[in-house]
Amino acid sequence: MPNSTDFYINGKWVAPIRPKDFPVINPATEEVCATISLGEEEDTNAAVAAASAAFDGWSMTDPAERIAAVERLLEIYNRRADEMAEAISLEMGAPIDFARQQQVGAGSWHLDGFIQAAKAFEWDRPLGDWAPGERIFHEPIGVCALITPWNWPMNQITLKVAPALLAGCTMVLKPSEIAPLSGLLFAEMIDEAGVPAGVFNLVNGDGPGVGSTLSAHPEVDMVSFTGSTRAGRLISIAAADTIKRVSLELGGKGANIIFADAGEKAVKQGVIRCFNNTGQSCNAPTRMLVERSRYDEAVEQAAAAAQSINVGASSEPGRHIGPAVSEVQFNKIQDLIQTGIDEGARLVAGGTGRPEHLNRGYFIRPTVFADVTPDMTIYREEIFGPVLSILPFDSEEDAVRIANDTDYGLTNYVQTTDKDKLRRVARRLRSGMVECNGKGLGKGSPFGGFKQSGNGREGGAFGLHEFLEVKTVTDWD
Repeated sequence: MPNSTDFYINGKWVAPIRPKDFPVINPATEEVCATISLGEEEDTNAAVAAASAAFDGWSMTDPAERIAAVERLLEIYNRRADEMAEAISLEMGAPIDFARQQQVGAGSWHLDGFIQAAKAFEWDRPLGDWAPGERIFHEPIGVCALITPWNWPMNQITLKVAPALLAGCTMVLKPSEIAPLSGLLFAEMIDEAGVPAGVFNLVNGDGPGVGSTLSAHPEVDMVSFTGSTRAGRLISIAAADTIKRVSLELGGKGANIIFADAGEKAVKQGVIRCFNNTGQSCNAPTRMLVERSRYDEAVEQAAAAAQSINVGASSEPGRHIGPAVSEVQFNKIQDLIQTGIDEGARLVAGGTGRPEHLNRGYFIRPTVFADVTPDMTIYREEIFGPVLSILPFDSEEDAVRIANDTDYGLTNYVQTTDKDKLRRVARRLRSGMVECNGKGLGKGSPFGGFKQSGNGREGGAFGLHEFLEVKTVTDWD
């Protein structure tokens, strides 16, 4: 891996103009595992200038050339998958087997999906027989700022970098300063794939130092951001003066509706899905809504499932969950668990503090609350940790009302063997995605939400469209 304090600008690894060291903490040990340098406005301006200078050349390449570059990138990514897994495990605490299979696998999944989508994409076409000679072109939007989070590093980086490359855009990537090592390794893979200088640039930094500069920069044509709703709001305000496009994938507070006729494993599977990646997923089903006739049984099953989940070091093999990513996140989750207790939710598994067998690291006890009500903080706020809230409902109408009673609208879940009911409920849920009976999304499926979960969609052809402008030309033929 290159020097972790360097940035990748205009096809070269360069030192920051005014180095500012920042420690990267291994959340399983609370020890420094690397040091990066945080960029500032001057570094960001240099990266944007490089992307701007490279745009004319890259934007006019044949789509086949861009597809070939991403195919080379995918081959390199797969070949170096173990390196990537180690980087992700070290920086954000994903257990090493989970890092290999799901964290790294998400990146290869999206790269392959975008390649397939780009090969089938209609880059230009006639408008129709009724408008002779008029042609519609899909053209790259320009210089893009890509700001990604720490919880699924390669999932989010590939969801932004791949479609931007394929669309013909140039870009500046700012990965999370909390988990930057995977982004640096990815930049090395981009270089190895022969992507021309200036097309892809990387600057490490925090929101005030780099993110805000990118969001307001007059030469940046688009910002694609994944992270908190609060930060998304600030980015939208900063981008407003230049009327740049802003694509946001933000928070979630997904409801998992379990009807009485759901499969016998629905509750256990819901708990596992909620606690996947230590609960650090925006699309986690953190509110379990259970039909009242099955409610008491479901609470017992959820408690048992949570108590059976092992918590352990990220370096150890096996099927367990790792730590929260940082001390800040650890403290936030602990405070919200205590708030749930204080506000009267019934604690049936877990609670505050670390698991008994662990005396250091940002580890959280898998926690389940029952009898949660809409006035409680844990019902409303995105906790972003292994914490599940359970509450009953009495009817289909009641379930839909409770599920939609949130500022968010990313992913909801429905469990029932009644197909007609499934279809009715799914259509009424106000979310960008509805996963039913444990079936996940397909390759190239659009990922994104309603309401304060953001705007725009990522993945496949839908993700390509985010980085494209539409141009109409008459008298072409």
